[in-house]
Amino acid sequence: MRHPLHSICPYFAMFPEDFVARQLLAYTRRGDVVFDPFCGRGTTIFESLLNGRRAAGVDINPVAACISGAKADPPTLPHVLRRLAQLEKDSAGSEQTPAPLGDFFRMCFHERTLGEILFLRRSLDWRGSKVDRFIAAIALACLHGESHKSQNCLSNRMPRTISTKPAYSVRWWEQRSLLPPERRTFDILRTVARFRLSEPLPTLRGSARLGDARRAGYLLPSMKETVHLIVTSPPYLDTTDYQEDQWLRLWFLGGPDYPTSSGSGDNRHTNRAFYWEFLAEAWAGCSDLVRRRAVVVIRAGGARIEREELAEGLQHTLERGFAGRRVREITPVSTSEIRNRQTNVFRPGTSPKRYEHDFTYQLG
Repeated sequence: MRHPLHSICPYFAMFPEDFVARQLLAYTRRGDVVFDPFCGRGTTIFESLLNGRRAAGVDINPVAACISGAKADPPTLPHVLRRLAQLEKDSAGSEQTPAPLGDFFRMCFHERTLGEILFLRRSLDWRGSKVDRFIAAIALACLHGESHKSQNCLSNRMPRTISTKPAYSVRWWEQRSLLPPERRTFDILRTVARFRLSEPLPTLRGSARLGDARRAGYLLPSMKETVHLIVTSPPYLDTTDYQEDQWLRLWFLGGPDYPTSSGSGDNRHTNRAFYWEFLAEAWAGCSDLVRRRAVVVIRAGGARIEREELAEGLQHTLERGFAGRRVREITPVSTSEIRNRQTNVFRPGTSPKRYEHDFTYQLG
């Protein structure tokens, strides 16, 4: 049965846990170390822990680091419920935080609900406390979604996986005369926490660091030459800009109250040359962590790239990143169509068919 922590929060471009489980069975034994340099919502980490493997990951996106960190080292339910009770009590007696300016927040959240969200945004120490990190992670899951279908969604109607831009959202709501629902945030968080922590937790605990894959060896020095298996899915070519497409969840974690792009680099990875350079540097950042004969499993794709070009590019970047080691493909490439794209519900017809491919290599 699927552990309820696996789906703690929707996340764009994620692979299922059974994909990870197959790799664990094929290439590792209990006690081996598994690593994901683009850990996303922590599927590789958590599935590895459930199967008795030690596991860690890094991700440069604070949303991913919060979610995967909550799964890598989850607190107990009594600790979460006590903290929520204290937060609710403190919220009732606190001064109201001014809401961000503009129509978006007024139309996205009911006034009372927004006040509770603002208090949590100000109060949660998600970087320093694993209890607060878990509460932040389940709050991110509830922050926006299809509220006409779920009572656990705090917002007016939005996709669950991405945060649509303010002007577009306001226009969409106004055209349909949609008003934000009044939700009791703390009651919802208690309900969600009880469900997510309803099954036994792994005996082992993992680690999910906020940081750049290109500095993975620096971030995790104690893991030098310990990793038996990498299972990962790098950002897809020309598919998403996580900073822009996750802007509302990033705002909840302390970011700006409008979508931003870093203004440097190629956040959506539209430039092939930059993309391959980025991946080569990422593999180089992991190179000190992996053992001899380690296996690297990569799920990759993109809006306008064929499987053959991906295969050639990955082989080349792995050879550059793991310089001095032989890189050998050990299983045939498998291909599948990406389905259930929730953006089609909000913006029909905007997402053509896309495919992803699985590549498996062994390092000398």
